[in-house]
Amino acid sequence: MEPTCKLKRGDLIEIDRHDGPYQHWAVYIGDDEVVHFVTEGGDSSGSFELLSSSGEVKRENLSVVLRGDRYQINNSLDEKYEARDPSMIVKEACEMVGRVLQYNVLSYNCEHFATEMRYGVAESWQLCI
Repeated sequence: MEPTCKLKRGDLIEIDRHDGPYQHWAVYIGDDEVVHFVTEGGDSSGSFELLSSSGEVKRENLSVVLRGDRYQINNSLDEKYEARDPSMIVKEACEMVGRVLQYNVLSYNCEHFATEMRYGVAESWQLCI
């Protein structure tokens, strides 16, 4: 785990899951907390079998979400899209907490959720088929 002092509100966090083939994504909202989209049973970085299910938006402490895995700030789409104001990102992400959404690894996963919060556009580069 890396120190959180570099994190800014509205940053996207990419978590390198050692126990799954995909990365998990979250939105940093400040005070060592994140908002992220998880499927039943944990997060959405697990198996490709999760083609379609339901998931929930959660607000949790970053250390709980990391589970000891490494992470990095990944705002790489800033080159493609203008990031929204951090206060708006945090406000809208927090308003989503508790919502149950349809999860699909191809069309709406945790990365789609995170990029939608930061840029207003749901996009994922984890899976190119």
